[in-house]
Amino acid sequence: AAEEYMAGRVGGFLHLAIGEEAAIVGTVSALRPDDPLTSTYREHGQALARGTDPRAIMAELLGRATGICGGRGGSMHLMDIERSFYGGYGIVGGSVPLALGLAWAARYSGTDRVSVTMFGEGAAGQGVVSECFNMAGLWDLPIVFLILNNQYSMGTPVERAAAVEDFYPRAAAYDIESWKVDGMDVLAVRAALSEAARLARDEWRPACVELLAYRYKGHSMSDPDTVRAAEEKERWKARDPLVTFERVLLGEGIIDADAIAAMQAEVDEVVDDATTFARESPEVPVSELADDVYAQPWNDDPRGSALMRP
Repeated sequence: AAEEYMAGRVGGFLHLAIGEEAAIVGTVSALRPDDPLTSTYREHGQALARGTDPRAIMAELLGRATGICGGRGGSMHLMDIERSFYGGYGIVGGSVPLALGLAWAARYSGTDRVSVTMFGEGAAGQGVVSECFNMAGLWDLPIVFLILNNQYSMGTPVERAAAVEDFYPRAAAYDIESWKVDGMDVLAVRAALSEAARLARDEWRPACVELLAYRYKGHSMSDPDTVRAAEEKERWKARDPLVTFERVLLGEGIIDADAIAAMQAEVDEVVDDATTFARESPEVPVSELADDVYAQPWNDDPRGSALMRP
């Protein structure tokens, strides 16, 4: 994705989640396939973990008609309703009330689905998030608030943006079971989300989990990432979740070096295939620019009539 962006084939912004793999995979692996999930604009990994076709994801990043959203969503707005992934959002904190609504729908309809919303520590400062905490605690909604604390809101370190640097107590103030875990440890994340989902599913109690993590790239591709100290970045890279989990698997004898090499080769093949597919896919026709914007066609001549046809 980064290479395609630098080549000028990805429009708009591009936010990479390199370093946050444990938080993403650990979360999704703890959920049922029908549990609704919302995320932020850094949502490529969530779509992949939910099973969205890599071809459709890459095509969406390139704005092609074969993209998962028909080329209209782009990098920040991937969505796959068939897999209960209700999307990434360009508005900071904008997906949290949607997830709350999905939780209310589950409660109202009597299903045991658990709504999960992933958002950053920066979004935790949005007023709507506190409102959602209150409603979830008041109505005992089956929702898990997942605060992915990567310690920087764009280029602002958490200590310059928050009076209290732990964020899970904010949910606890609304009588929501809340705790903090290592977001670089995929097994710790999975265990925490499994318990949070159990509370929501079996006891109709909301939960909040804060994951302490670190992104290895800047806020977006347009961020030169000069704010963070090199020593700090290297310290966190030494805890790379992929390398750490690889060591666990090797140490337990679950997998060997040959199997790891085979998986890496398969990943490279999938990436190359998705990239080629996206490049060769057609652009979205200009004639379809206004499709899916309004529920009904726009009235070309609104004089003397309503803008929308009855």
